[in-house]
Amino acid sequence: MNEQKLPHGARILVVRLSAIGDVLHSTAVVHNLKRLVPDCHVTWLVSPPASILLENNPDIDRLLVWDRRTFDKAAAHLDLRTVRQTLKEAAALLHQYEFDIALDIQGLFLSGMLTRMSRAPRRIGIHERHEGNFLFMTEMAPDIPERHKIRRYMTALAPLGIGPEDFMPGLVLKLPDTYDGFAETFFADKKVTLHDPQQPLLLVNTRTTWPDKNWPPEFFGRALANLPENIQIVFTGAPSDQVYIERAQQEMEGRASLSIAGQTSLLELAAIFRESDLLLTGDTGPLYIAEAVGLPTLSLWGPTHPGIYGPLTKGHHFILSPHECTACCKTKCRHRSNACMNAIKPGTVTKALLELLYH
Repeated sequence: MNEQKLPHGARILVVRLSAIGDVLHSTAVVHNLKRLVPDCHVTWLVSPPASILLENNPDIDRLLVWDRRTFDKAAAHLDLRTVRQTLKEAAALLHQYEFDIALDIQGLFLSGMLTRMSRAPRRIGIHERHEGNFLFMTEMAPDIPERHKIRRYMTALAPLGIGPEDFMPGLVLKLPDTYDGFAETFFADKKVTLHDPQQPLLLVNTRTTWPDKNWPPEFFGRALANLPENIQIVFTGAPSDQVYIERAQQEMEGRASLSIAGQTSLLELAAIFRESDLLLTGDTGPLYIAEAVGLPTLSLWGPTHPGIYGPLTKGHHFILSPHECTACCKTKCRHRSNACMNAIKPGTVTKALLELLYH
């Protein structure tokens, strides 16, 4: 750690509104800040639904929740009256408190405005691809060649004397004690056994927030169909994922499985993750929930790359598409074919699952 550039008891605002994976990535920044400067006071401005993941975080002294979804909807419909009203509400929320330093680790024009509203005399931004954010900052963190998002987020601490050599990887998601035993109760009548080496529990998440990050549900089904019957397969996801899960199950040729899509909250899902053996997923929020609670994962990558977004801690394994067009980081495939994800073969996934479940 370089010479500390923080006043005693510094009041620090962190602005990272969304999304689930990125908010969890940002917990690594705050955890390292609190680890190295334990007497600082951290306030975090966040938006639902990701806010629930921070409610019990021991590194956060104060959580401020502002729902950006209302702002986004109004901005998309050019409803300027609602845009102004939501920003006024954000300002009123922030103006209840005083901050010495504000760290914008989202890098949006919107997050920049909110950071400026904090009235913190020092406002530190990070180098991201978004334009205009720097206009609201008093200083910018150093740019680095490192691609991984968490390490790039960590640069926000460099002006405070915390360098890359100080970084310890790891995400933070602490569940309230009320979730102890939740998984056992949830599965009690579903014929799912926990903590049985002879019947490992494989969780499967079939969908992501980007359509082009999705592996075809039929491929999931073919990969899972050839697993031994003693492996318990449970599909997770949102209610809207059920149709894709059913398509996967159709390809499993009668192979037993269970879907709990839409039956759990994010924290309940995290509680189930804690008691499971492996998660098969794409690059999406549940991957990082799994990392935060210590569940090993096998993740499938096409338009994004684990070297940019993937878990940095041990126990996580990746299958990167062999397609030449992989890691474009575009939300929509320029070829309109989703070729990179389609290039991952079900047999490759089956083999990897067997190696991980029977290592």
